[in-house]
Amino acid sequence: HIRAARETGKPFIIHCRSAADDLLSLLRAERAEAVGGVMHCFTEDWDTAQAAMDLGFVISFSGIVTFKNATAIKEVARRVPAGHYMIETDSPYLAPVPYRGKLNRPGLVVHVAAELARLREVRIEQIGKESTGTFGRLFHAL
Repeated sequence: HIRAARETGKPFIIHCRSAADDLLSLLRAERAEAVGGVMHCFTEDWDTAQAAMDLGFVISFSGIVTFKNATAIKEVARRVPAGHYMIETDSPYLAPVPYRGKLNRPGLVVHVAAELARLREVRIEQIGKESTGTFGRLFHAL
């Protein structure tokens, strides 16, 4: 996957669960920083987020950031600089509060944005602008 991304010059998307050290070692060994990508549905801690950003990856927050006990992810959401994060639903899974446990859908991403705005103490419009800008820069879409 990493080699294909390097060969095509395209960023790639990674979903990592409880394997951050192994993943970061692999990303470094395979020179993933040449293309960067997205840490999809991020569930790790600040050190992992920082290491991923150092390799050119952006951090993508899902409905998990709205969960009461997601303290490590909330800390990351507060600290990730503008231009280094995106928001997502991970639909049909991981619906944000107040829909937790129900079927997720793209329209619920507003709850992820609202939680980031609350955590970062900014207006929700700023979250939309910054996350859209990150997407456009990474995928050369805007």
